[in-house]
Amino acid sequence: MLRLLLLFCTCLFGLMAYQVVAQDRVEFLNGSELQGKVEQIRQKEKEFDFRATIAGREVTKTYAYRDVHAVTFGGKRYELTPKPSTDSKQDGDQRPLRSQAEVQQIIADVGGSLPDWYESTELNLPASLDLSWPMKPDGPWDASKNVGQYIWDRVNPNESRWKAGIKLVHECMKRHEDDSALLKRDSDKLGVMYFTLLQDYPRAAYWLQKGEAKMNQASGIHLAECYWRLGSRDMALEAMRGSFLHWSAIKLLGDMGEIEDALRVTDVYAKTQAANEAFLNAGDALRGAGRLDEAVEYYQKVVDDDTQARNEDYKMRFQARAAGAIEAIRLFDRADVSKIADGTYRDRSTGYNGELQVEVRVAKQRIESVRVTQHKEKQFYAALTDTTQQILDSQGVQDIDGTSGATITSQAIVHATAKALAQGAQ
Repeated sequence: MLRLLLLFCTCLFGLMAYQVVAQDRVEFLNGSELQGKVEQIRQKEKEFDFRATIAGREVTKTYAYRDVHAVTFGGKRYELTPKPSTDSKQDGDQRPLRSQAEVQQIIADVGGSLPDWYESTELNLPASLDLSWPMKPDGPWDASKNVGQYIWDRVNPNESRWKAGIKLVHECMKRHEDDSALLKRDSDKLGVMYFTLLQDYPRAAYWLQKGEAKMNQASGIHLAECYWRLGSRDMALEAMRGSFLHWSAIKLLGDMGEIEDALRVTDVYAKTQAANEAFLNAGDALRGAGRLDEAVEYYQKVVDDDTQARNEDYKMRFQARAAGAIEAIRLFDRADVSKIADGTYRDRSTGYNGELQVEVRVAKQRIESVRVTQHKEKQFYAALTDTTQQILDSQGVQDIDGTSGATITSQAIVHATAKALAQGAQ
């Protein structure tokens, strides 16, 4: 370690004689990165100054070696501090633990900076798109004109457009500098996109904070999850304390091991129009905690319910998803890959926007591939690749942590995969 630090320090003076073309890079302990330029190193104090563009402004900040995992300087990478151990656990949570100050520092340093892919990403927008993006669009749905509808219809379902879609919102913000209401809307949208599409938690948290995300909205629960995933369980719980919570908090609380709190939130929604969403999330939370019988009870509430739904289409969708979840739970034992014959299996379940189909290939008691072959998802497209990868990594369907903000789609993939695997049970 000392040798690396000495090399790092020596490299600074060796490079001062000429202009460095490539940007330097700081890698923080949570895995986030910041590009810019190392200005000065103070070896005795074990700190260095780093200049970067954050939230559109060029700033220079001082970082202690202990707060940084590695620095790439002059084309060479120097590891300064090992990443935090994940041995310390709270209720099975393996995320590194950080103080509120540490998390806020990560959000401030990384969150407000532009990603390294930003400058090289082309927008390629329809000429008809109205970049003024009014709060309430005029006329019928037109994804070629309204930015919000363009994001929903063309960006979210197409992974190759995610980064360009995020850049689009950044560009719209430049036009809204004098309109606080539009800036707040833009910030919230940026935070949600960084969260749901890229799982970039520092940037998601930064923009959700700027947008003043509230806990009675899904974006507020995204912000709480950012705090948790960045290492502060206490910040996440404090953010949700004392507020009327959006029903998506049920699954987050379940993932955090706060099952009784999750069920208390469920009770609040039990006699509202959002009862089905709450019951489904409660079922997912209980399933994740291994309390399968209780999970089935909550799913069954949705199947049996004849009144609590926004409309008939939603009612049918909720009931299909609940029935699929019950069937998948009953097939979990049969979906054990060690009991599955070699072959390719296909089945389906109900996602956010309709039926979703998967194809699973098994060879030599291993899941070789999981593919979503057909779907109608738009809002939660990230789950289509993230959840299938989790199934491959875990070689099973019982311990899958639903993609952030995409619980419905994630669980549909899990349910369809369980049913597909069960076909090959020996």
